[in-house]
Amino acid sequence: MKKIAIFQKDLSIGGIQRSLLNMLTNMDLSCYEVDLFLFAEPEICTVNELKNVNLHIIRPLFYLNRLIKFDVLRKMFIYDLPDKEYDLAIDFNSYSNECALCTLAVKAKKRIMWIHNDVEIEHKNSRKYRILWSMFKNKFRYYDEFVAVSKGIVDPFREMTDLYDTKITVIPNTINTHQLILKSRETVDFKVEPDITNFIFVGRFTHQKGIDILLDYFARAVEKRHDIHLYLLGSGPEGLKIAQQIENQKMNDYVTVIDAVENPYPYMAQMDALILTSRHEGQGMVLWEAKALGLDLIFEKHLEKYNEDLEGSVDIESAIINQKKHIKQLDSLDYYNLKIKQSLYELFDH
Repeated sequence: MKKIAIFQKDLSIGGIQRSLLNMLTNMDLSCYEVDLFLFAEPEICTVNELKNVNLHIIRPLFYLNRLIKFDVLRKMFIYDLPDKEYDLAIDFNSYSNECALCTLAVKAKKRIMWIHNDVEIEHKNSRKYRILWSMFKNKFRYYDEFVAVSKGIVDPFREMTDLYDTKITVIPNTINTHQLILKSRETVDFKVEPDITNFIFVGRFTHQKGIDILLDYFARAVEKRHDIHLYLLGSGPEGLKIAQQIENQKMNDYVTVIDAVENPYPYMAQMDALILTSRHEGQGMVLWEAKALGLDLIFEKHLEKYNEDLEGSVDIESAIINQKKHIKQLDSLDYYNLKIKQSLYELFDH
């Protein structure tokens, strides 16, 4: 039986967390001994949901330790980890020093890191990320190989790390469609107006997600069509900026902000289309979730490279204006998930 250790910062609301949960609940793990190490108590799932997974909670580092060079940090901290050898140790986070320290410290035959984002664009656009990158960039050279969630993030990662000869396997995020559809049927105190066309954005309110761009598109679309409404479901550091932009563009009658919720699917299920105008992604997992629920997808053309087999829009404003209500058909994403699970089993077994 293969022994696998997985290190992740937490299980709160977020794309990385959701992708890990999907992987652990969508695979048959009965043939593996899986230890999942977290640095906080799980917020969005119970231990019972993680079948055949042993959960461990580890003390996190103090926040300011992320401003210490990784090689120095590695000499300073020793974690009390199980005294057994794993066939595979996985750093599922890629951002967290704790995850890296433990993945490299535990006894393991192979060490792999998951890459979730376009690090080149993130480095260019985010001053905070540039500072953190300068502190932890050396950690990548200690891993045996990497998993990237889309083809579009492989070359930028190689450029930033200079790891041109290290193996990188592309494995997109699996989508637990069965669970997703069940959750979409849960009752919530929310109803859209059925006679107008309703759009939704779901995600963190960050600069990366380009909500300011989306609001500009929507404001121009409203000038030509009034029977539309946009819902922004999420929270984050750009929240006040977004509220101010809605106010400045006199869009309060056409845009509604909904605080982040653990289960966004009953909200998504009432919509006609999902819109994504991110400046960059690793993989737009919410696009696949919306596809599973039968929503039309409106997203920037440049995001296609992160979402193979999905077609973006050249003109987002026109796509909004031309969007029609339609009978939605659920999509089980069987072929999509099957390919991913086969790749994961191959990774785990070899």
